[in-house]
Amino acid sequence: MTIPDIVPSTAETIAPAASSTEARNETIDRPSLRRRVMGLALPAIGENLLHTALGIADTILVAGIGVVALAGVGAALNVLFIVMAALSSLSVGASVLVAQAIGANNGARASHVAGQALIWGIALSLPITLVGLIFAEPVVAWYGMAPDATAVAAEYLTISAAGIPVLALMLIGGSVLRGAGDSRTPMVITALANVLNLVASWVLIYGHLGMPALGVAGSAWGTLIARVAGAALFLAILLRISPRLRVGGAGTWRLRWGTAREVLWLGAPAALEEIIIITSFAALTPIVVGLGTVALAAHRVALNVLSLSFMPGIGFSLATTALVGQAVGAGRSDEARAVTNVAMRWAILWMGGLGVLFILFAPHMVGIFSNDPQLVAIGAAAVQVVALAQPLWAGTFVIGGALRGIGDTRTPMIISGVLGWAAVGIAFLLVYVWPALWAVWLAYIFTGPPEIGALWRVWRRKVRTVVVEAEGERQEVSGSIEA
Repeated sequence: MTIPDIVPSTAETIAPAASSTEARNETIDRPSLRRRVMGLALPAIGENLLHTALGIADTILVAGIGVVALAGVGAALNVLFIVMAALSSLSVGASVLVAQAIGANNGARASHVAGQALIWGIALSLPITLVGLIFAEPVVAWYGMAPDATAVAAEYLTISAAGIPVLALMLIGGSVLRGAGDSRTPMVITALANVLNLVASWVLIYGHLGMPALGVAGSAWGTLIARVAGAALFLAILLRISPRLRVGGAGTWRLRWGTAREVLWLGAPAALEEIIIITSFAALTPIVVGLGTVALAAHRVALNVLSLSFMPGIGFSLATTALVGQAVGAGRSDEARAVTNVAMRWAILWMGGLGVLFILFAPHMVGIFSNDPQLVAIGAAAVQVVALAQPLWAGTFVIGGALRGIGDTRTPMIISGVLGWAAVGIAFLLVYVWPALWAVWLAYIFTGPPEIGALWRVWRRKVRTVVVEAEGERQEVSGSIEA
């Protein structure tokens, strides 16, 4: 299949937007709505699964070097996750605005927002790259690891910092396409990048095909090569191929602060939410370090295994954001609620089912990464504990996505951020009672119910109000134009 073959399928995902008046008079077609939700969610799940596979592949390849390399790369990836969260301020904000423009049948507006998000992504990523190149070692030293693991982490992070601009292009490119209703193209591009990453990393880590053996640095270089290729494909799609969202033309690449302000107003709280959550997970590392190097390596493996169960939640969250955003653009609060309900049911079913599998097969999954019996036992116990929280996390993913779709990115930031750090505090206390890795993850069983409950109450209150306000703004703009 070629890339041009992929993009036209977006028309199958989302029907053309009707006028707001007509839309409100239509009866929701439930089977069609389920197809639309699944049509966006399944490729998004596949894409995020592939993103996770990229990290897992690196972990497996690096694990062959030793436990020190595994711990060092894990610490460096935690820092990179924070950088990715910062860049998501543009990707989330652009995705919401593109979705709302598509819902209002305003393709020119959607393309303008997408182009500005791309150029601002490059502009903002350059200083982050510079900081990463200069301060990689002091940053990873914060984790308090042994000197050899710190050196590994610093080397990996320095190389990865050079690729932050292309990482920004990949994140934003995928987000704006999903906002326009195309989640298949990002999935396919991610798949191609993953294949390239596997080959390049395998060659460069161990010195195959006549190349020098670079060790951990080879893993970082392989990922960088794959991201450059992925970013080039996204640009090709958005500049030349996509029928629903094509950027380019006069003035496209001139930085416009007005558009950036709109994007950042929505995206900055979402990015801050990601940073707060990721730093809360990172704050678990010093707690785990006190349990020993084997526990630290098991912690990294457990994160990789558990991230697989997050994929359905993330996929349904992204689909919910896009479809709720389009419903807001079309003036349909009933459809926004129906989309959220459908996505919620499916996310809970998927994540709950994966949680059961993880409980049953945790030792086998952890054993993929290491054959050390102690590491497998420690990691499996952690996986089994946190798997119990999967249905609750499914709800928080979807409701958070729905709130972002209506333009409320602050509520998820506050609620999830506060409870994310509350889990860190609870974990700190639990480790004193049970000095084991599974006790660290037990904290999330306590914070899950209040998080989903608070998000649900806010969503139910806000969805109707936001759609009515959006419709009023459209009528005001329309009246001023006619006058």
